[in-house]
Amino acid sequence: MPTRPAPFCRGNNRRCPNKAEIKGLCKTHHDEAERAYDAQRPDAAARGYDARWRETKRKYLAEHPYCECDECLELPVWQRPPAVDVDHRDGLGPLGPQGHDPANLRAMTHEHHSRRTARDQPGGWNRRSRRPGGVFKDDEDAT
Repeated sequence: MPTRPAPFCRGNNRRCPNKAEIKGLCKTHHDEAERAYDAQRPDAAARGYDARWRETKRKYLAEHPYCECDECLELPVWQRPPAVDVDHRDGLGPLGPQGHDPANLRAMTHEHHSRRTARDQPGGWNRRSRRPGGVFKDDEDAT
């Protein structure tokens, strides 16, 4: 049985003659889209990751040196990997209403924090589209 050929790039209003490699785009158009997204994104300090956040993170990691993700909480403390990132449980970051509240924070390994961010948050790695009113498409299916 013959295999289906790779689709063409959908960049430049579907006039690109190259084969699609990444998310329906050729490498050139994918890189252009990434640069355009990054140019519009505010820098880390504008998103609240400033000196105050670095101090909050340092203090929290000193008090909670091991990963507190759901998987690691099932392990005994001596088997948990060391934490290097601090996650906001509400997902709103340091500019949220509980951005520096220790009850809203949890220490995580970089791998576990990256996985959680990719799964739960729009933008960044998991650019799920957001509908007006702040509702995710996936949230509607769950209700």
